[in-house]
Amino acid sequence: MVSIYILTWLGVMAAQAAPGPNLAAVASVGLAQGRRPALFVVTGVASGMLVWSLATALGLGALIQAFPSSLLLLKLLGGGYLLYLAIKAARATLRAGASSAFMPEARIFSDGEAWRRGFWVLLTNPKAALMWTAVAAFLFGKGLSGLQVFAFGPLGALSGLAIYGGYAWLFSTGVAVRGYARAGRWFEGVFAASFGVMGASLVCSGLREVQR
Repeated sequence: MVSIYILTWLGVMAAQAAPGPNLAAVASVGLAQGRRPALFVVTGVASGMLVWSLATALGLGALIQAFPSSLLLLKLLGGGYLLYLAIKAARATLRAGASSAFMPEARIFSDGEAWRRGFWVLLTNPKAALMWTAVAAFLFGKGLSGLQVFAFGPLGALSGLAIYGGYAWLFSTGVAVRGYARAGRWFEGVFAASFGVMGASLVCSGLREVQR
């Protein structure tokens, strides 16, 4: 079982390190609000991973296969949430002056708000659902029990804490924050575009499925 866990964990870590909504959420908060809020975003992301691991261990993969509309709904919800974040960043970019909704002089997220940002970004991400479904299918295919599949969840959450925690540290360093303070509107524009592209791609994918 240990070798199976290690092989699966390597794949999960590769997926976690790749650019995506989770990284964008951590980076945007780390740059604009500092390390503590960014780390709470990370804990929210890790908490969402535990939820997905439990759901897949309880049969989420079979549910998605039996009811494809559940994944469609997740695409629309996830895409809508990312578009909401894109609109907030775009509005900040268009404001006069250098300040923005994420700038240090603006209201800082509470710990709970930062946690919820990471949790909902992860929980509404259909790619996360598909990744954990694939993980569960692989582990079940190797003969592991539902409890053993769920037990893998904390490993994924721990690597998520380490990887996204590293990103939180990186994007909240003095150099990064000072750069953001000098060119905050440009950074907001980048985040608006990235959230917008990711959100629009999910919504468009969902709408294409509806039309089929």
